[in-house]
Amino acid sequence: MFKDNKKLVAETIFIKEALKFNLSLNEFLLLLYFDNSFDLVFDIKVIAKTLNMKEEDVLSSYGSLMAKKLIKVNVEKDGFGKVREKVSLDNFYNEIKSDYKIKETESIKTDIYSVFEKEFGRTLSNMDYEIINAWIDNGFSEELIIAALKEAVYNGASSLRYIDKVLYEWNRKGIKKPEDIKKSMESEPEMPLYESSIMNFDWLNEK
Repeated sequence: MFKDNKKLVAETIFIKEALKFNLSLNEFLLLLYFDNSFDLVFDIKVIAKTLNMKEEDVLSSYGSLMAKKLIKVNVEKDGFGKVREKVSLDNFYNEIKSDYKIKETESIKTDIYSVFEKEFGRTLSNMDYEIINAWIDNGFSEELIIAALKEAVYNGASSLRYIDKVLYEWNRKGIKKPEDIKKSMESEPEMPLYESSIMNFDWLNEK
């Protein structure tokens, strides 16, 4: 009855995430049942027997999981023309993926902060945090931001404003990842990537 294939998340992660939805014990057991079910068909008698639950409790939990939008139900016919309800846990899995993407982004930000503090040799200010977060929110990758940081340090300009100009210039040239930097410099050997618009930038009189 239970499957051992292509699970989206490990069992421990599944349990941890499921508990966030304040499920009752019956709801949790039913969700776990579907996660391990081979064909995801709603058969109230089989489920009740497997989970040692009353059929009315199974039905109640089934409706509750649908109301919480953790499962979706599609009505279809089997090979014999018999109508059956097929359960999908895509909504629940998407919730898990979304949660872990947020955690991954937070982890990346933490790493970036550490790199900046190491390169600058100081603790970042609240304004520094806001600027770095703005770069990330605007789609600049961790790798590209760090590459711009190293470019700034290499040129003796440990300034977020300088880095911002580097990122702006790279974005203008269509540079999306560190590998693109070398290609851009090779295609324009007569005009270094940073010199004209950044190295000679008048920071004090910027408007």
